[in-house]
Amino acid sequence: MAEIDKPRTLPPTGRQETGDRIQNTGALPTASPILLFLGGWVEWLLYSEGAECGAKEILLMHILITGGAGFIGSHTANALMKKGHQVRIFDCLRPPVHKDGKPFNHPEGAEMVVGDVTDKAAMTAALSGIDAVIHLAAYQDYLPDFSTFFQVNAVGTALLYEIMVEQELPIQKVVVASSQAVYGEGAYQSASGEVFFPDIRSLDVLEKGDWEIQGPDGKSGKSLVTHEGQVNPQNQYAMSKYTQEMIALNLGRRYEIPSVAMRYSIVQGPGQSLYNAYSGACRIFCLAMHFDHRPVVYEDGMSLRDYVNIEDVVAANLTVLEQDAANYQAFNLGGGKAYTVLDFVQIVAKVYGKDLEPDMPGSFRFGDTRHIVSDISKLKKLGWVPKHTPEKSVRDYKAWLEDQENVADVLAYTQERMKSLNVVREVKG
Repeated sequence: MAEIDKPRTLPPTGRQETGDRIQNTGALPTASPILLFLGGWVEWLLYSEGAECGAKEILLMHILITGGAGFIGSHTANALMKKGHQVRIFDCLRPPVHKDGKPFNHPEGAEMVVGDVTDKAAMTAALSGIDAVIHLAAYQDYLPDFSTFFQVNAVGTALLYEIMVEQELPIQKVVVASSQAVYGEGAYQSASGEVFFPDIRSLDVLEKGDWEIQGPDGKSGKSLVTHEGQVNPQNQYAMSKYTQEMIALNLGRRYEIPSVAMRYSIVQGPGQSLYNAYSGACRIFCLAMHFDHRPVVYEDGMSLRDYVNIEDVVAANLTVLEQDAANYQAFNLGGGKAYTVLDFVQIVAKVYGKDLEPDMPGSFRFGDTRHIVSDISKLKKLGWVPKHTPEKSVRDYKAWLEDQENVADVLAYTQERMKSLNVVREVKG
């Protein structure tokens, strides 16, 4: 524990801006104080919530969210502040997510610090006075700038733990954003009943339009829901995220920094940046319907995915943050139900009330998985369950999109850019 220092006074209501730092000065919500412990920069406040329903004690913390101006980060920040926690956002505000270097999402009441997770001085300053970290800053795309994935996702996470250990920071919990992508193609069952974990589909096979995974017997395999026990990362993003997991869980255990990795499925809902249309089915298909374009669907549209609503993701983040039973483990976080891509296009079309047939040119994104659906039973044992449907995600995104000003039609540009970089390729013959 840090040396006892003079108490730090909570500032009055209001906000002030100083350079790159936008300082939150909002008072905490009304509560019945039980204990106030101030040790150095560590600040804990225990209060009683909902006494009429049976007192529930909650530890209030000062929480750092890296990538906190992004989609998941901003929603998580709002939920934490609603519970009374103080939140500091640390974000580099780079395009395409943040156009012109301005935060696409800025949760009201959160302190905003602009900086890069690979900058040791900036990260050290951002960790000052912090009790817990939700590490969401990441680089995600289909583009072939391989080193960027590892520099941001792996090196940034290693630097986080390096600083915590070097400075002997009293961090109570680190929650790291991983991805369902670490499974590659996931688990399959052959026609003879053998369970196997296939490698990425070869370019030769994809260029023939042979989409399905073949088992050891040469016959099409059956995709299974995939549990946490077997990883098989295949593309640059997946490999960087699994490296990030190993850094967090192994160093966390070694240095007794409680750490959790969350393997998100496809997260959907309002607040996804409009300017990154390379990925994100909800954003891409909603933008297509918004501009009356036929939504482009790769392969044959029969790839299986599971989609999870942002509200369920936030609830899961808070669950593992608050529960010691989650420590030093990785958890799948998905919607619990498989949909084909065409199923999802139909959901979007129904919500928009438009009869736009999907555009299926037979092209594919090199590095895409054929099917992947996560087994979420492990996380459910902590008391979390997904409550929301893809229909709700689309309705909420549509309403949010229609409330935005100067929405740019970026779909044609991103499609051509992915082709120029050989991310999108065509079937031959």
